[in-house]
Amino acid sequence: MLQIRKSDERGFADHGWLVARHTFSFAGYYDPKHIQFRSLMVINEDRIQGKAGFGKHPHKNMEIISYVVKGGLLHEDTMGNKTTIRPGEVQSLSAGSGIQHSEFNEFTDQETHLFQIWILPNSLDQAPSYGQKSFESALSSEKIVLVASEGGRNGSISIRQDADMYVSRLKNGESLEFLVRSGRGVWLQMVSGQIQVNGLKLSAGDGLAVEITNQLTIVAESHSEIIIFDLA
Repeated sequence: MLQIRKSDERGFADHGWLVARHTFSFAGYYDPKHIQFRSLMVINEDRIQGKAGFGKHPHKNMEIISYVVKGGLLHEDTMGNKTTIRPGEVQSLSAGSGIQHSEFNEFTDQETHLFQIWILPNSLDQAPSYGQKSFESALSSEKIVLVASEGGRNGSISIRQDADMYVSRLKNGESLEFLVRSGRGVWLQMVSGQIQVNGLKLSAGDGLAVEITNQLTIVAESHSEIIIFDLA
């Protein structure tokens, strides 16, 4: 089964300083048909205006992953981390028993564009932890890169769930075969460009839920960037 979630069907919020698209129910947006996909709870595509952002706020028992597409996201938390996440970098915040953090666009004259992902953890009330890594070099030379996984397999960032997160940048005309393992589900989230997946067309902002399918054949119809989640 392949089910497309079109970009313009997502939840929408315009707060002036923040324009957001919500793939799944989030905050004031509720859609009973799109609560979550397996352990994947949130995919928010956020565009934050210069020097604006989220003040200090709490999280608990959630794996929070941020992927910056453009600009820079200044992060500060109660574990003592203070850093900027830049394009091609992935940040993982395992909130565990509880943490507070803030996130701001570090620039004054340009927006920061990012995807924030929430995944349910496989255990509760663990000690909070933090990870951040640039995958820009690998993304420039490899068709698909594992950026987050349970235990941090193959140089990826560690998260507390049997979930793999990949990023793929395909040039126009390039193709990719992705195996869907038995019993698992896959969610594809388009960042940019246009692709075909087993003959279905996807454009920037679109998502695709995949169940009971053995293999995905992905063909880029323009330069494209894709986030792929492989979920137990």
